[in-house]
Amino acid sequence: MSNIFKHYVFGFRDSFHKGWIGNYQYIQWQLVLILSFWNLYGGNSQAAQVHQNWSSLPILLSNTKSIDFVLFQEQEIQEIKLIEQLNQAPILIAAPENFNPGLRVPPQLPKPPVIKPPEKPSPPPASKPRNPIKPLILEGIQTNFRNDTDNFGQHNLFIEPTLQWRSPNGNKIFLTTGFDLFEQRSVESVTNIPVKLGWQGKIGEATLHTTAGVDFFDRLPTAINFNAKVELPIVPPQVSSSGKLLSGVIISANVDHSPYKFNAQTLENQITAWRFGPDLYWQIDRYTSLFSSLRLGNYSDGNFEIQSFSRLERKFGQFSVAANLFNWSYSSNAESTSGYFSPPDFLVYNAEVAWEDNIADFLRCRLFATLGQQRLNGEFDNASGYGSRCTVKFSPALEADLNYSFSNVRNQNRGGSDYGSNSLTGQLRIKF
Repeated sequence: MSNIFKHYVFGFRDSFHKGWIGNYQYIQWQLVLILSFWNLYGGNSQAAQVHQNWSSLPILLSNTKSIDFVLFQEQEIQEIKLIEQLNQAPILIAAPENFNPGLRVPPQLPKPPVIKPPEKPSPPPASKPRNPIKPLILEGIQTNFRNDTDNFGQHNLFIEPTLQWRSPNGNKIFLTTGFDLFEQRSVESVTNIPVKLGWQGKIGEATLHTTAGVDFFDRLPTAINFNAKVELPIVPPQVSSSGKLLSGVIISANVDHSPYKFNAQTLENQITAWRFGPDLYWQIDRYTSLFSSLRLGNYSDGNFEIQSFSRLERKFGQFSVAANLFNWSYSSNAESTSGYFSPPDFLVYNAEVAWEDNIADFLRCRLFATLGQQRLNGEFDNASGYGSRCTVKFSPALEADLNYSFSNVRNQNRGGSDYGSNSLTGQLRIKF
């Protein structure tokens, strides 16, 4: 580049000596212009620019343009470029980054955002301790005992304890098992172990009682049993301060399916029955009550029954009188084939007189007697009976009932022979 510059300067000087020797100021101005140009454009790029401008001179000269015009035009070009550079952001010419790009100071970066350390997760709020699941409470055990005999050799024995629990929401759970025995002349005896699970609770104003279970027999197939009862008060019950029912009307609907435990022969024939129907209990006033029941039965042997019972009772202090009406009819008489009493027309009505009072602080007894008529297959006969019931309170948590009754009201059709049955029943109640 320096050779080119020298050639340019000395060539320019010779031309001045030949044509414009006397013009010293003009030469001085040209030298100042060339030096300014050199300072502003250093390095290879400046050399290339000068070489480019110098190589263009023959073209300009070939166009018969004077050197004064060429230099003046070049000056304008360089001034324009200088102005453009000055209009740019100001820089320090002597700063080291202008000579060595590697020393260029990086622009000031914005401060990085302050990153806070992650906060330790706060422990979850202490959850309220869950209410512990309250277990079922065993409220009591009730054992039912019944022993029925008649003068024709039939004997049925029932011993069935029931455990009763109360759940935290007030519902009741029942578990019933026991031992049953059925004996009959000319028929092999049958033993039965029932297992039933029951539940009782309220749904709105209604009380629902359901039971389901299995009957196991010693020599017969296992059978299923089921019972459901819904009670609904029609007239809300009114109770006195002493706990006696003053008034109210309650109706219930019942459905039952189980083996018909009439005697050993009926069980041997594997007779089962569906029974369903309503009950009505009306406490007319403090001393008067009415109970009425209707059952429809459908038996596995194809028989069908209609059974109804009504009782109107009035109390007079320690005494009471009652009227009973019972009607029972079947679509066919299956006693000889299936073994159970199935009269096509059976009617019983009687009057009852009873006395009940406390004999001691721990003993309360009731005595009763009945007298009326029974009609079987269009023939009438007397219907009478008597019995007693006593309740013994051993302690506030333990008491027992014992009942005995005798009746000549038939549950078998033995022609004109006199019929009599004895029944001894009991109940033992333990409260916890």
